[in-house]
Parts: sequence; structure tokens; C-alpha cells
Amino acid sequence: MFLQALAIAIAPGIAIAMLIYALDQREREPMRLLIRCFLLGVLSVGIPLLMQLYAASRGWGASNEHLWQTAIFAFGIVGLSEELGKYIMLRFYAYPKAAFNEPFDGIVYSVMIGMGFATAENIAYVMQYGIGTGLVRMFISVPAHATFAILMGYYVGLAKFIPQHRRTLQFTGLFWAIVFHGAFDFFLFIGDSIYLMAGSLLSFFIAIRLSIRAIRHHREISARWKKQNYNNGEEYTDQDSSGT
Repeated sequence: MFLQALAIAIAPGIAIAMLIYALDQREREPMRLLIRCFLLGVLSVGIPLLMQLYAASRGWGASNEHLWQTAIFAFGIVGLSEELGKYIMLRFYAYPKAAFNEPFDGIVYSVMIGMGFATAENIAYVMQYGIGTGLVRMFISVPAHATFAILMGYYVGLAKFIPQHRRTLQFTGLFWAIVFHGAFDFFLFIGDSIYLMAGSLLSFFIAIRLSIRAIRHHREISARWKKQNYNNGEEYTDQDSSGT
């Protein structure tokens, strides 16, 4: 039973990571680098854990009586802490790597980190609440984390190759990941009816649509990037060597 529960907890994150890897058909990233990103995603759980423990110690949490308090908790504590943890790993580990050499790579590395995070979180939930929770999270929560990662990676991928707007694009990626993560959790926290639960699923559906568009767009511009041999090569080399 333990091994079955563990398999259910691990399987969705691995499956989504493999799917994104398969979509990266032009110049696939080094496997060792992808594995490291996945493991860094697992380690990134520590950042929101500390932030959320501190919030709990201060009495901050979801409240059925005060929606504004629940919103602050969903967006400003859970969404912010979890997406910030992933972003730190993406920005300071994957982003400076020489293998990060086309826009689509932003999505690839972000998803690897996001799936590491989601897998660690999933194991904790399944071990605590059982296989039934794992089955539900397999089709909702883990794919939701993937959409947050895709949205973040889309803008970080653009930032790598549009250096004049680097900081704005990086912030935009983090911002939208927090917004959709916060919206998803907000409706779950107050979801005492089917209508409120539908709000969470609606935000998830919108994130899926945007993620599909982001993947298609980045695959297209990555192909053009290689084909047309843009003049960003020197900028990329300088940027990578400086580690910024």
C-alpha cells in the first residue's frame, strides 16, 4: 500500500516533466541539468514552508468569515511563497546556464523545477491523507502547478533574449504565476459549495489555455531564433558568462 501511494504521488509530476521534455525537439537540454532542476524544485519546498510556518505563528490563515483575509493568505502567503521558491531556483540556477539558449528553455527548466516542487508536495499530501487525495491531485493540483510553471517560464524565457526588458519580464512571469496560483487556492479555501469550487477550476482552465498558447508561441519563436541566427548571440554569451 505504501509503494502504491508513493507511486501515485510521484507519477503525475514525472509524466508532465517527460511531456515537456518531449516537446523540446530542437535542442534538448542536458538530462543531468534537468534532473538537478527537478531536485532543486523539491528543495524549494523549504522556502514556502518557512514562510507559511511564520504566517501561522502570527495567526495569518484562511478565514470563512473574512474573505479579504483568505485572499491575503491565498495570494500573499501561499501563492507568493511557493512561486517565489520556484522562481529563485529558476532565476539563479537554470537561467545563467549556457544550455539555456532559446526561449522555450525557460518553460522547460521552469516546469522541471515546478514538477519537483509539486512532487514533494504531493508525497506529503498522499502520505497524510491517502491514495484518494493523490488521485484527485493527479488530475488537478499537479497539472495546476505545471501551468503556473509554464507561465513563469514563458516570461523568463523571453527575458533571457530581450535583455533591455529583462527585469520587467522576469517580474511579469513571477507575477502571473502568483496570480493564478493564488486564484486557484483562494476558491479552494472558501470552496464550501460546488459554485465556489467551480471558480478554482475556472482559473485552472484559463491557466491551461494560456499555457498551451505559451508553449506554441515559444516553440515557434525558438525555431525562428535558430533559423534566422539572430544577433543576440553575443549578448547571450556576455550575459551567461557574467552569471546575471
